[in-house]
Amino acid sequence: MTLRHATLRQLQVFEAVARNLSFARAAGELHLTQPAVSMQVKSLEGQAGLPLFERIGKKIFLTEAGAELHRHSRAIAQQLREADEALAARKGMAQGRLHIAMVSTAQYLVPPLLAVFLKKHPGVTLKLWAGNRELVLKQLADNEVDFAIMGRPPQRMDAVAEAFARHPHVVIAAPGHPLAKKRHIPLARLAEETFLIREPGSGTRGLLERLFAEHGLPLNVSMEMASNETIKQAVQAGMGISLLSLHTIGLELKTRRLAILDVQGLPIVRDWYVVRLAAKRLSPVAQAFRTFLLAEARKLIPEK
Repeated sequence: MTLRHATLRQLQVFEAVARNLSFARAAGELHLTQPAVSMQVKSLEGQAGLPLFERIGKKIFLTEAGAELHRHSRAIAQQLREADEALAARKGMAQGRLHIAMVSTAQYLVPPLLAVFLKKHPGVTLKLWAGNRELVLKQLADNEVDFAIMGRPPQRMDAVAEAFARHPHVVIAAPGHPLAKKRHIPLARLAEETFLIREPGSGTRGLLERLFAEHGLPLNVSMEMASNETIKQAVQAGMGISLLSLHTIGLELKTRRLAILDVQGLPIVRDWYVVRLAAKRLSPVAQAFRTFLLAEARKLIPEK
């Protein structure tokens, strides 16, 4: 048995099933019937001479052989996309696919930037995904995206990170909190307060933990929450205080539902980075987005 005679269509179908771990979702994505997807996968398994998936209950999982083939099929799919975009560029076509993963905090500033970019490049098809830092790094490492947008570049990855905008973080509280009208609050005073924090793997959580650790202060955590929106609602309700990106609270500050605490040494100002794998060859569309971001983002993103 050999895969030499496997067709690109079979590999495309297999890659979709392996990525989604679902025949139904792969069928919907490829505009095929589920029996057609199953037939293509069964044919590919016949050529491989090994099962590529195993079913446990109602879920499917990749076998070791399937995981190995998925690595190759994913690379082939990426190369085909790059070839398609390169040929389109030679024809003078301002179109192509752009895949971006961003940390969840970036969802407050990236969509307006993308709106401007897409207006200038109406032929671009965008795939945008948001999650915590840990999951974004995985997508980047697996070469599933052109760029990752985050507040702290990866340390153990061969990647290129370029700063494109400033990224301030502040401590927030309900307007009626006892510290809301205080000035020059020592950081040590915050150690007496209850903090609401993001889940493990969040960049914002990591920043807060490093800040307290650097000053040798205990961090009093009462609750972990998986989204900035939930944290904002909880802070408004008086359940505690939190450290959040200034970009996430613009509406709440305007409507006076949240207050920024005047803490000594804050805000913590970092940068937003656009990150790509060092070995990745950028498509014309991806290069156009990078150029746009580095040239225009600071003008379009308010820092205060």
